[in-house]
Amino acid sequence: MTKLTNWTTPLDLRNQVRRLWDRGVLPAALVSRETGEGLFPLKLSLKAPGSRDLAERYDEVRNWIALLDQEARHYRVLRREINHRILGVNTIPAQVWVDTLEQALALIQKGRDARLLSELAALTLERRPELLPWLARRPLRALELTGQWHLLLDIVSWLREHPRPDIYLRQVDIPGVHTKFIETHRGVLAELLDMSLPAEAVDSSACGVNGFVQRYGFRTKTLSVRFRVLDPNVALLPSVPPRKGDQDLTLAHEDFACLDPPLQRIFITENEINFLAFPPIPRSMVVFGSGYGLDRLAEAVWLHQREVHYWGDIDTHGFAILDQLRCCFPHVVSLLMDNETLLAHKEFWSIEPRQETRVLPRLTASERMLYDDLRWNRVGEQVRLEQELIGFDWIRKAIATLGV
Repeated sequence: MTKLTNWTTPLDLRNQVRRLWDRGVLPAALVSRETGEGLFPLKLSLKAPGSRDLAERYDEVRNWIALLDQEARHYRVLRREINHRILGVNTIPAQVWVDTLEQALALIQKGRDARLLSELAALTLERRPELLPWLARRPLRALELTGQWHLLLDIVSWLREHPRPDIYLRQVDIPGVHTKFIETHRGVLAELLDMSLPAEAVDSSACGVNGFVQRYGFRTKTLSVRFRVLDPNVALLPSVPPRKGDQDLTLAHEDFACLDPPLQRIFITENEINFLAFPPIPRSMVVFGSGYGLDRLAEAVWLHQREVHYWGDIDTHGFAILDQLRCCFPHVVSLLMDNETLLAHKEFWSIEPRQETRVLPRLTASERMLYDDLRWNRVGEQVRLEQELIGFDWIRKAIATLGV
C-alpha cells in the first residue's frame, strides 16, 4: 500500500485517540471514575478505499484491510459490501469504533499512566475528596506530580488543621516537606488550597506566587527602613549617644512609621555610599532607598509634615521611582536630578540597559522634559548618570540652596 492513497492507517487511528489523551479528555474520565458515558462508543474518522480502488489496486486494498485487522483487538471495525461487476461482492472497512475507555487506553499504550492516575484519584478521594475536581481538570499536571502528590495533600491537610498559622514557611513541620518544596510548588498549592480552605482562611487580596505567604496567613519577612540622623544634637535613642553625629539605624517599617522625630528635612538616596557620606545637616535625616520598594515608607504619615527630597540616578528608572514615591507623598522634591547636573558630568555618563518609556504623570514640567530627553534618546543613546559619580561639591551646593 502506497502512502499516496491517504487511507487511514492504524497509526492515524491511534493519533486520533492520543489527541483525546493530550487534551485531558481521557484522563479526566479516569479521575471522574466514569466509564466514558457520552464519549464511548467513540467513532473514529476513517478514509477507506472506494470501488475504483478495489478494481485497480486490489492487492493494496487487501493489505490495508489486513493492517487494520491486526489492531482490531483495540477497536471494532464495521464493514460494508461493494458489489463489483468484475470482482463480485467484497467487504471493506467502513467505520471504526472504540467501545470502551479501556480499549482507548490500550490502543495508545497509556495503561501505566492510567494506573498511576487512578491511584492518585483513589488517594485523593480517601484524603481530600474536595480536590477531585482539580484532578479531573488538570490530570496531566497531576501525573507530572505523581511522586510529590502525597506531600501536596499533606500540606493541604496541615493548613486545614492550622488555618492562617502566623508562622514562617521554615517552621512548617511536615515529614518530607521543607521550605524549598513549598516555594517550588506554590502555584499548584495555591490552586489546591483555594479549593480546600474555607474563605475566611484565604486573603483574596494577595495573588500570584509572590503573594502566597500573605494569602494563606504565613509570616512575611519584615520590611525594614535604614536611615541616619544627620543632626548630632538629635538623638532618637537617648541611651546610645551619637558617635560624631552619626546615628545609622534600621527599623521595621511599622516602627519607622511610628517615629514622628523632631526633624524638618528627610533626604532619600538610592546609593549606599551617598547614604553614608551624606553631610551633617541640622534637623535632618537621610533614608537609604530601596528602588521601587520605597512604598514601605507609605505608612509613615509623619512624612507628610516634613520636607522630603529624593535623590536618584539621572536615568529613566530614577524618574520612575520618583514618580512612584509621589503616589504616597506628592510633595516630594527631586534633588540633583536636573539637566544642569547631567550635562556637567558628561564624562561619567554610562548606558542604561533597559529604559522605562511609559508616561510618568507625577513629574514636574522640568523633570518631565529631562525624562523625555532620556527615554527618547535626545541627549544620547540610553544615557545614564549614576548618583555616586556626581561631584561632592555639587551635593554641598544643592543642599545649600535649600537654606540649610
